Amino acid sequence: MAVSFACGSGSALDRRGSVTKTTTFAFAVLAALVSRTVGADPIALTGVRLIDGAGDPPVPNATVIVDGGRITAAGAGVVIPRGAQRRNYAGRTVIPGLISDHSHVGQVGGTQDGAENYTRSNIMSQLQQYRRYGVTTIVALGLNGPIFETIRAEAHAGMIGGADLFGVDRGIGVPEGGPPQATLKLAPDQLYRPTTPQEAREDIRRMAARRTDLVKLWLDDFGGSAPKMKPEIYTAVIDESHKLGLRVAAHIHDLADAEAVVAAGADILAHGVRDQEVPVEFIATLKQRGTWYIPTLSLDESTFAWADQAPWTRAAFARAALSRPLAREIDDPAWRASIEHAKETAEARHALEINLRNLKPLYDAGVRIGFGTDSGAVALRVPGIAEHRELALMVQAGLTPMQALTIATRDAAALLGRRDRGILSAGRRADFIVLGSDPSINIAAIDDIVEVWDAGRIVPGPLLQRK
Repeated sequence: MAVSFACGSGSALDRRGSVTKTTTFAFAVLAALVSRTVGADPIALTGVRLIDGAGDPPVPNATVIVDGGRITAAGAGVVIPRGAQRRNYAGRTVIPGLISDHSHVGQVGGTQDGAENYTRSNIMSQLQQYRRYGVTTIVALGLNGPIFETIRAEAHAGMIGGADLFGVDRGIGVPEGGPPQATLKLAPDQLYRPTTPQEAREDIRRMAARRTDLVKLWLDDFGGSAPKMKPEIYTAVIDESHKLGLRVAAHIHDLADAEAVVAAGADILAHGVRDQEVPVEFIATLKQRGTWYIPTLSLDESTFAWADQAPWTRAAFARAALSRPLAREIDDPAWRASIEHAKETAEARHALEINLRNLKPLYDAGVRIGFGTDSGAVALRVPGIAEHRELALMVQAGLTPMQALTIATRDAAALLGRRDRGILSAGRRADFIVLGSDPSINIAAIDDIVEVWDAGRIVPGPLLQRK
């Protein structure tokens, strides 16, 4: 059936290349029509081991019913509708699609960061890679250019063939400070660096006008190499954001910065504390305030794991995610030697050790844990692979596989404020992964991808190189 719609008079895009309200509505109409015309009959996946994301034990011999891009039923004893397409998935496990609360798009091309990589084709390619690895929703947490609005709207409408996209419009950095311009090589339209509280408030209002999903600020001196954001700036950022109904995620590294920005009202810590163990008093503060904590364990691991040639880096599953330039770099003995002896490598090993030790006490105390990796910010934080490693590291930190999976699905959706995904139950999006084995027993099974389903449709083509 042909689908047509009108966008109204005039151009669909404004002069910044942003989506107008009319066009956003048209995308939503198209998405609804496409969803209702995909497959004339419901689809019943039978005999599955169901991990629904809600934290309950796996359900053996379950059935999942998919209709029009949504789950209509999931569990044991499900009545299969008359006329449904039956597919026998005995021996396979179905889990919700993973949701990353902290990733980036368009920052990396090959092995290099830079504004020249923030292109439509590159972002599309990265969103497609996330989805191939079962990451069906991502939050691009800052450093986005004007085309972000257009691509986000198209992603929400199911038009891009990749992970659904949410994110921070640009973000608030520090003049001559973080995030480091020398490393990231950002364009002027990818970040604000206000010098006064008033400038910061104006920048937040601009971001709100473009309907940013969150606000991001960088509070870190990057090991003493850069000036840190002044308290009057981040206080203004948080206050203005809250006035406009926006939540604030803060980039931190050290405990002192985490304590300061949480006291100022930040809603999300976008990284784990990595300089020392988190004291019980601060754990209590995080719980009392309902502050979200995203550990990003795999961030520091990625600094050295590829150079160490850790076993997982040599698997076909991981290698399939590498661009040719990055694969050549990783395979170069001279590059690996340079990483091994770098000061940053020793710091990253220590940071990961601290971050791992902090996670379980926070989780056990009831702090709200989100899921993210900072994937896509630099070349070694590989989209898709970073999220699989994050799950493995969460288990290494002492969480059970089921706890880690629940964080990456139900809880990650809750951080984003989305009730339409993260759990496989009636009325929610049919975003899920079909696995060949059981990740509730061994989290490594998350790499055994058979299929990825996105809004009720199987992702086409060969997904990955199977192990």
